[in-house]
Amino acid sequence: MLKSCPPQRVLQNVKSRTLRAASPNPNHTCRRHQSTKSCPPQVIFSGIQPTGIPHLGNYLGALQNWVRLQEKAEKSTKLFYSVVDLHAITVAQKKEELRRWKRESLATLLAIGLDPERSTVFFQSSVAAHAELMWILSCTASMGYLSRMTQWKSKLSLQDDASPLDGGNKSKLKLGLFSYPVLQAADILVHRATHVPVGEDQTQHLEFARECVTNFNHAYGTHLIEPRTILSPTKRIMSLQSPTQKMSKSHLSPLSRILLTDSPDTVTKKISSALTDSQNSVSYSPSERPGVANLLTLWSSFDTQTPKRTVAQIAEECVVKSLSLKDLKRETADAVNAGLEPIRRGYERVLGDEGYVEEVARRGGLKARENAEETMVKVREAVGF
Repeated sequence: MLKSCPPQRVLQNVKSRTLRAASPNPNHTCRRHQSTKSCPPQVIFSGIQPTGIPHLGNYLGALQNWVRLQEKAEKSTKLFYSVVDLHAITVAQKKEELRRWKRESLATLLAIGLDPERSTVFFQSSVAAHAELMWILSCTASMGYLSRMTQWKSKLSLQDDASPLDGGNKSKLKLGLFSYPVLQAADILVHRATHVPVGEDQTQHLEFARECVTNFNHAYGTHLIEPRTILSPTKRIMSLQSPTQKMSKSHLSPLSRILLTDSPDTVTKKISSALTDSQNSVSYSPSERPGVANLLTLWSSFDTQTPKRTVAQIAEECVVKSLSLKDLKRETADAVNAGLEPIRRGYERVLGDEGYVEEVARRGGLKARENAEETMVKVREAVGF
């Protein structure tokens, strides 16, 4: 039995650009119908890889916006948020670790405020249609286009002009990693997503998904929907130990990142040890003082004043008050800890409700399979299956 476990609504406000993208006028011209009739209900899809507890970069860069969209999207809008475990195995995984990370990832999505009664939250691998549509899309996808994608190059630490046909690359590059964008496209298209929230560094994947729509519809008739981009109002959070690099779990030092469930003492320790510079004053200059700028960004992200202060405003106040770097780290730690406290409590509550995560995953998988099957019935008929 699914017990009551109301989500924490951590954030309420959405920037206007996201609101316009998520909830446009219902009588706007529908591009795929080329008419002024009302479009079918909008569908928003996004996913996160199961790497365990997300860090602040994940949260402020994407997950926070998922909650905002849930709060602000029109009631008719369908929301699908997936833990994309099929994508995770493009690199070697230990099965016990992967299962634990999947559960932790889904539990965190519930802890930050996703409501399974409003949003469909599910494991990607529980919906076979994702893989089925990927294969069908692969049959019309261009290898040349895929070779220009950045994902496989960055994973293998290759130059932007690297070719999959180069001798050394061929031996290292696996088909799953190379065709990763096709599965991403299938994730979106199988649920007939009309809008996909992404950061500016992810727009290439949406362009490829639209390319897949064009190729399929040209070959089999107009059946797939071209997704539109919701350019998320994201903040770029950098590593605490290497502030010129994005915060990531690939960094060797755990001090480089703050997990959403880190204890207050752990958060304070990590921020206190953050790399800054030799100037014992505060100023906001991402290019010249990246470590200090990163701390100011974190502080502003969890600022409790109404209205929220900008990074520049906080930096100016630090100058007026003659705050030292030690003071900056203390204030940043206090702000981050206050912002994470509802998430910590939510995570403990979710995991404390025995069987809740599994039941959410089961119900979400069922709803996602039903929704995806509507697409696949049309696709199979169009292809001739």
